[in-house]
This record gives sequence, C-alpha cells and structure tokens, in this order.
Amino acid sequence: MGFFDSQVVQEEAKKLFEDYQSLTTLGSEYGKFDREGKKMFIERMEQLMERYRIFMKRFELSEDFMAQMTVQQLKTQLNQFGMTPQQMFDQMEVTLKKMKSEIQP
Repeated sequence: MGFFDSQVVQEEAKKLFEDYQSLTTLGSEYGKFDREGKKMFIERMEQLMERYRIFMKRFELSEDFMAQMTVQQLKTQLNQFGMTPQQMFDQMEVTLKKMKSEIQP
C-alpha cells in the first residue's frame, strides 16, 4: 500500500488543509481580536504547525516513492525562496513568538 493510500494519511492531510484554510481566513481579522482572541489564535497556529511538522516527518521517513517526491517538491518550492523546510518552521516559530510578545501585558 502506498503512503497516500492510507486512510489515516488522507484524513490527516484533509484536516490539516481545512484547519490551515480556516486559520488563514480567521487570521485576516487578527488585528480586530481582543487579547484573549489573539492568544487563542496563536495557540491554534502553534498546534497546527506541530501537526504539520509531524506530518512532514512521516513523509521524510517513508520509503514510498510518492512521499519522497512530495518532500522533494516542498524542498524545491521552498528553495525558490531561499529556504529549507526547517527554516520555514523556524521562521514560523519566530513569527509566533513575536506575536506572543506583542500581546503580553
């Protein structure tokens, strides 16, 4: 069975994508959130990024050809911006820490 044939993989990919889209839409209103709303948004983003990090690690560890191709495509896309996947995650972490510091009392 291929990596993408797994029901678990398909469901998690779908859920990650839906959650990401939802948070992205919600994030466009971030400036209007009160302090608690901003804290909740940041927490949800942190949780999503951790889930994405784990999901990507599954791809990296898989011996499935399509999973490896997906990893290579991501690396190629990020390389166009001068980034590695790790740098992408690090940058998101920096952004979320900055957002947290801006709402501290």
